[in-house]
Amino acid sequence: MASSTRRPHFESLTIFFPAWNEEATIERAVAAAFDAGDRLVTSGEIGSFDILVIDDASTDNTPVIADKLAAEHEQVRVIHHERNRKLGGSLKTGFANATGELVLYTDADLPFDLAETTKAVRLLRIYEADIVSAYRFDRTGEGPRRLVYSYVYNHLVQLAFGLRLRDMNFAFKLLRRRVLDHIELKSEGSFIDVELLARAHRLGFHIVQFGVDYFPRTRGISTLSSNAVILQILREMWELRGELRSLEPLPTSLLEQRDLSPEP
Repeated sequence: MASSTRRPHFESLTIFFPAWNEEATIERAVAAAFDAGDRLVTSGEIGSFDILVIDDASTDNTPVIADKLAAEHEQVRVIHHERNRKLGGSLKTGFANATGELVLYTDADLPFDLAETTKAVRLLRIYEADIVSAYRFDRTGEGPRRLVYSYVYNHLVQLAFGLRLRDMNFAFKLLRRRVLDHIELKSEGSFIDVELLARAHRLGFHIVQFGVDYFPRTRGISTLSSNAVILQILREMWELRGELRSLEPLPTSLLEQRDLSPEP
């Protein structure tokens, strides 16, 4: 009699959090990642998962808490930066050390319910996507300055790179690990989200979006709308625009290499 047990749709998932001074949130984030991963394993979407914390030279108790979680759970790993490398540096470290077939990154303050990861994985599989990038349904909790900043920023990016996407800096990116084999990320700052999407789009990878409920940060510090950050983003945007002109799309045969039909 043939077994009814089927292989999972994807072998593994790495969930990682860039973390700078997140002592108030990191335990909650890791717990939510365990809940999300367990649901995905139970539903047969993935076979296993691991959780990666990138401690970006925190000056509070984040490193101690993260190391304690890693000592208690074999699925948790921690990488410590000796110096603060900002968001871009943390994401590059996370992407470079992610071992899963799928990779999800988000912020340690949990800007969305990680239960949405189940939907994201299903969308990636059903629509044969390479990247799922979420956007926020409602951003009014951020205040008028951030709303104006985000509106202008997203329209500049759409104009500069031809990306028909919303809320591109939102910290919810799920992607196939192999996408990273063809992309060299350079940004050390907040522009890295757009850089990832722009390079992937230029190479021909398939990106889909869906909306999620947004929960504004209530603990910790956000610096993403400071004047220095905005100036750095504009500089990197200009440099990337010039670089992408010489970047050729990948061959169709390579882009279509997706294992979407697991054996029984």
